[in-house]
Amino acid sequence: MATVPPFFDPAKPTADEVVRQLKHFPSAPRVLPPLKRLLSDPNSSMEAVISFIRLDPGIAARVLQMGNSAYYGNGTPCYTIDQAVNRIGYGQILELVSYAVASQVLVRPLASYQIEADELWRNAVACALAAEIIASQTGVDHNIAYTTGLLHSVGQVATDEWLFQQRPGTTTLLAGPLPREAMDAERQLLGFHQGDAGAALLRLWEFPPAMTEPVRWQYSPRTTLGHQRESCLLHCAKWLRTAV
Repeated sequence: MATVPPFFDPAKPTADEVVRQLKHFPSAPRVLPPLKRLLSDPNSSMEAVISFIRLDPGIAARVLQMGNSAYYGNGTPCYTIDQAVNRIGYGQILELVSYAVASQVLVRPLASYQIEADELWRNAVACALAAEIIASQTGVDHNIAYTTGLLHSVGQVATDEWLFQQRPGTTTLLAGPLPREAMDAERQLLGFHQGDAGAALLRLWEFPPAMTEPVRWQYSPRTTLGHQRESCLLHCAKWLRTAV
C-alpha cells in the first residue's frame, strides 16, 4: 500500500493542479524540448534550427539581441536570425535559446517570496553556470545541466503567480538558507514545495524526465530512484551558486 506523505492535505490542490490553473503564464519554454531533439538529431541542419527559432517572434528577437551583444558581436551588427545563430554556433544555440526563454519567465519580482526580479535572475544564471561547470567534470550533458539549472526555481514563479491569483498580497514565504530554503513554509501552506511545482510545470511544457526529476528532487537528490546523478548535480550547483 502506498504511503501518504505527512504534509499531504486532500483539501489543498496538488502541484499539477496548481500549474494547470495558472493564467497569463508564459508558454515559451515549450520550445526547448523539441529544439533539444532537433539539435540531438545528426541529420538536422542549421537551416532547420533557424526555421524553428523563427516560429516564436519573442525568442527570435532575443536571439537577435544576443547575437548583437558585446560578447558575440565584436562591434559588428547582425540583422537576421541566420546571422545571429551562425555567429553563436550550433553547439551553443540551445544554451542561448534557453537563456532567452528563461528571461521571459524569470525576470519578475516574486511578492510572496519577497524576491526582486534581478535577484531571481542572478540566482538562475549563476546556478545554470555552476551546473554547466559540474557537468563538464562528471560526464552529464552540459546543455541539459545548464537549462535545468536555469529553470530550477521556476516553481517559485508558478507558486507566486498562483498565490497572487488566489489570495493577492496576503501571503509571505520567507526563504531560509540552503538546503531547505522556503520548502517548509511552502509545504505547510500548500502541501508541496516549489521543486514539485517546477517539475509539474516542466512536465506540462513536455520537458524530459532528465530535467523534470532533478528539479523535483533538488532538495533531497539521493532519495529519487531515477536521474539521481543529475539531481545531485543540481543540488551541488545550488550550493556553488550561493557560495559564488
